[in-house]
Amino acid sequence: MGDLTAVGNSTGPAPTGRIVRVAGPLVELEQAGGVAMNDMVLLGTARLPAEVVAIAASLVTVQAYEYTGGLAPGDPARSLGAPVSARLSPALLGGVYDGLLRPLSGAGDWLTPGARGVPGPPRTWLFRPSVPGGRHVTEGSAVGEVAVAGSLRPRVLVPPRCSGAVEFVAAEGEYPEDAVLAVVGGVEIRAGTSWPVRRPRPVRERVPARVPLTTGQRVIDLLFPVARGSTVAVPGGFGTGKTMLLQQVAKWCDADVIVYIGCGERGNEMADVITDFASLSDPRTGGRLADRTVIIANTSNMPMMAREASVHTGVTVAEYFRDMGYDVVVIADSTSRWAEALREFASRTGALPAEEGYPAGLASALAAFYERAAAVTTLGAGPGSVTVIGAVSPPGGDMAEPVTSHTERFVRGLWTLDRDLAHARHYPAVSWSHSFSRDATVLSAGPVTGAARDAAGRRAAVAGLLAEADRLADLVELIGIAALPANERLSVLAGRLVREAVLQQSALSPTDAHCTPAKTAALVEAVLAVVERCRALISSGVPPERVEQADFTALLRAREEARPEDTAVVEAGRDAVLGVLGDLS
Repeated sequence: MGDLTAVGNSTGPAPTGRIVRVAGPLVELEQAGGVAMNDMVLLGTARLPAEVVAIAASLVTVQAYEYTGGLAPGDPARSLGAPVSARLSPALLGGVYDGLLRPLSGAGDWLTPGARGVPGPPRTWLFRPSVPGGRHVTEGSAVGEVAVAGSLRPRVLVPPRCSGAVEFVAAEGEYPEDAVLAVVGGVEIRAGTSWPVRRPRPVRERVPARVPLTTGQRVIDLLFPVARGSTVAVPGGFGTGKTMLLQQVAKWCDADVIVYIGCGERGNEMADVITDFASLSDPRTGGRLADRTVIIANTSNMPMMAREASVHTGVTVAEYFRDMGYDVVVIADSTSRWAEALREFASRTGALPAEEGYPAGLASALAAFYERAAAVTTLGAGPGSVTVIGAVSPPGGDMAEPVTSHTERFVRGLWTLDRDLAHARHYPAVSWSHSFSRDATVLSAGPVTGAARDAAGRRAAVAGLLAEADRLADLVELIGIAALPANERLSVLAGRLVREAVLQQSALSPTDAHCTPAKTAALVEAVLAVVERCRALISSGVPPERVEQADFTALLRAREEARPEDTAVVEAGRDAVLGVLGDLS
């Protein structure tokens, strides 16, 4: 079970210092023993977890990960002599944890110190060995796998910097989660392991991210695709649908494992996420989606500094499953709340403020977070990836504020949510004029299949229609559609057809909540065929108002009526509209 290493033990190390000052989550200690940066410290008799963030002569500053009410000067502090680490194991799948990876099931009052992270009942699982005794294995090699709920089969790996002959491997059978399953080079290997949350797990090499991650959302997969192992930011003001879009990506993308981090969000939103994931069937396996999901819930009413640690914890979990050869998506909602935690703590420490009070190291912190996304060759020589998608909540929708502007520098994609689209009930409200994808070029480059070339052509055609319609939008409002030339009136019509027949998508529709690449391609091809027929009609002298008044209902309803993989219904709608247009000639 996931928890913070060493927290909750009945005994601990001897006191190494005493508390001299408490200011919210900032606690200063008078040092009485050796400590290092990022070391874990337990505060007071309640043994509240904290992390060393500054050392000056004999004074040590730590950030507490719990409510510090009741701590007082003179209380003891104990250093564990190791950095803040999380317990990683296959048991994380399907669970809900706090920002330090402690289980929330059965947790007590969040204002009661020490009431979190109580271990659950002992768990056992079926272990199947994959190597015989005596075989030489290297770091990252699999010695077996464990059976968990769902279709995933997490592997038990040789830890980094360990290699040698397999001196012992357990026979197939049921074992408790802390049992020794193998011994390699004198090192005992269990299904679980601990890893410092701020230290990236090692890989053999980083490789170019060239495999697309299908999200099931047409506007993204068509116009702003993302590669497995890449990074995306989703900025948008309040009410633009960030959380709903991220939940849709988490539900329908074709990743193997989802790590969803609710960082400082409202509790009711996290409750909805947990409920949805628990009840939703996995479209890939037919089982529960929750069986391949890890949810880290650190809501706005939980400890502020645990929110700061939650994003590092989430990426560490993702790297753990990546090293097994899986493709993992990390969704952080939202990084703005994480940055606010950094700002609050920096103000308490007296750090020199930069823009809008954020610490001067904000850009470095954001870069370090997004840098942990990558497509890699694992230590076991297999492929794996971590894709990071982070929401940004700019105050008042100000896209020039520091978190948004710094984030744009470090990500390869931007899915900007537009307030006007959201108010017009156009969802997902992804702005095609203020978003970008650097992966679009990469995914279309090199030796690609005919389908990939067609996708690039469709993307260019749709982007051209939208750009031309946007160029004419202000002019239409000023002088009216009737004053435009016929070819420009057609451009306005084409933009409307693209928006309503392709880009809009209902998260509540059983048929349209997600969309396969085949259905997306069929919808785009249908719209392009209809636009081409309209253009031919106007060129032949048909008045533009007659074309505008034609019944396009069959085309506009196709996205709702066709199942996610059904192209026949889309083609039927296209043919019906082409028939209507044929009667105008």
